[in-house]
Amino acid sequence: MRLQIDQEQKEIKSHGSYGFPVLISYERLSSFDTGEFPWHWHPEIELTFVMEGDIAYQVNDSIYHLKAGEGLFCNTNVLHRGRGYRAPDCSYLSITFHPRILYGYSSSVIQDKYMNHILRSPGLASLHFVPEKKWQRKILRQMEKIRGLNREHPVSEELQIQMALLKIWRGIYEHVGTKENRYAENGRDTERIRRIMEYIQEHYGEKITLEELAEQIHLCKSESCRLFKRYMNESMFDYLLGYRVERSLDLLRQSSLDVTQIAGQVGFGNPGYYARIFKRKMGCTPLEYRKSRTGGKS
Repeated sequence: MRLQIDQEQKEIKSHGSYGFPVLISYERLSSFDTGEFPWHWHPEIELTFVMEGDIAYQVNDSIYHLKAGEGLFCNTNVLHRGRGYRAPDCSYLSITFHPRILYGYSSSVIQDKYMNHILRSPGLASLHFVPEKKWQRKILRQMEKIRGLNREHPVSEELQIQMALLKIWRGIYEHVGTKENRYAENGRDTERIRRIMEYIQEHYGEKITLEELAEQIHLCKSESCRLFKRYMNESMFDYLLGYRVERSLDLLRQSSLDVTQIAGQVGFGNPGYYARIFKRKMGCTPLEYRKSRTGGKS
């Protein structure tokens, strides 16, 4: 499985319907081609509840180690990704919903008084919920309740899910949203990161230099590298290599191109170097990956 994302890293996926903009899904890291889900964002809020294993979940420049029984709030329009931590795998519940399921209509009292300042706060991009804290334990219980409703499908399922989401938001508002924003995170930095990632997505098949990437955000090379490393927890060069490998997966599965041709198409001038980076990323060679995904055909 691969996330469908556009050139701006936005996920291309319907999260529920217009009438009920909520998507409840059960995910497993091992179901993704690379064993992790890549950087992406969406205009919906996402709540994550870990059922088994653990996950290193990163939102902007914050990294959380989520264990079974813990959860995470990921705000609208923020970059996030997840990868394995210590356990061999992680299964988790994802609850993705548009804020209007809570506030109803634009400029309502609920939206203006209780939601907008949280949704627009760079310092509240994410929150880690643990059962040891009473108010967070209540939120985790509501996530579990939503999980049960999604499995049992009672007559009032949508109504009860909306009520549970409202209780979760009330907990967030009362314990975080009523306080002054103590964070000084610059929203421009997130936009700069997005511009770099967008440029990589558009030109990954070409030769890309660090100087070219720095030019996209009008900073010097060294400052651009420090900014990207701080937010993404990896260098721009490593991100570029990883993205090129990810783009090669569909070609290995679905095309008749040989490995040398595929390496060239995704920006690797040397097929041997491509194979080394591929194995470091995927744990197998490109040919081994192709055989495992095409029933042994090479």
